[in-house]
Amino acid sequence: MSTYRHGRHEYGQNFLTDQSIIAAITRLAVATEGPIIEIGPGDGALTTPLARLGRPVTAIEIDARLARRLSERLPSHVDVVSDDFLIYRLPTYPYVLVGNLPFHQTTAMLRRMLHAPAWTNAILLVQWEVARRRAGVGGATMMTAQWAPWFEFTLHARVPSRAFTPRPGVDGGILSIYRRKHPLLPSEQRRQFHALVHRVYTGPGCGLAQILARNTALGSARAAQAWLSLHGVTAARLPKDLPVEAWVDLFKTTGASPPERLTKMRSGRFRR
Repeated sequence: MSTYRHGRHEYGQNFLTDQSIIAAITRLAVATEGPIIEIGPGDGALTTPLARLGRPVTAIEIDARLARRLSERLPSHVDVVSDDFLIYRLPTYPYVLVGNLPFHQTTAMLRRMLHAPAWTNAILLVQWEVARRRAGVGGATMMTAQWAPWFEFTLHARVPSRAFTPRPGVDGGILSIYRRKHPLLPSEQRRQFHALVHRVYTGPGCGLAQILARNTALGSARAAQAWLSLHGVTAARLPKDLPVEAWVDLFKTTGASPPERLTKMRSGRFRR
């Protein structure tokens, strides 16, 4: 039973109180295997049902007061650690991440997770707009596109702000991230792939055909249009509309290096 309801502003504490949401997150955890690391257990609303699964649970809580209270009332197979997830040393063996993330730290925590090895699944309660963007609803963000060859992002449900105490100013969303057992690209090519996606998302141009012609080794609008047609994407679309399979093919087709024109412009050697 949860006992601590006054969240500390500096930690972005908004405790989950809606039992239906707690049950939904727990059900998603049941479908996974292995030890669980919970990020920001707070007053233990999620920790308690996770502990009932009978799996080892490590709860990482930055608030030392909450960590002490939790450790006193949870079973022995739950290890409560008073630490900051952003600097906590994560295991090298397979595990599952679960957490109600502080909204103001969501992006930093997601980046930490995506760079961390070993974990297989992440079940996260994050700000609604972040959950939508990461899952590619309405188009993929650059971060999602950069990591899609190695992870799958899924949006499960919207969580109304009234499900928290204190009540935040925005709704939350349940987002799961699954590490692909068979990545679409080897991890050794991650840096180069990220560079390609960044260049396409931030490069000049109106519509994908022009953007790809100017910022990849496809080299011309005609070649870009032909490549887009192979993937069923119209020339006027934007980078957010490319599916992961198309990104992977673009990388394999053009490589990570910028086009010769762009290289010359950056070096000051290009003349019209």
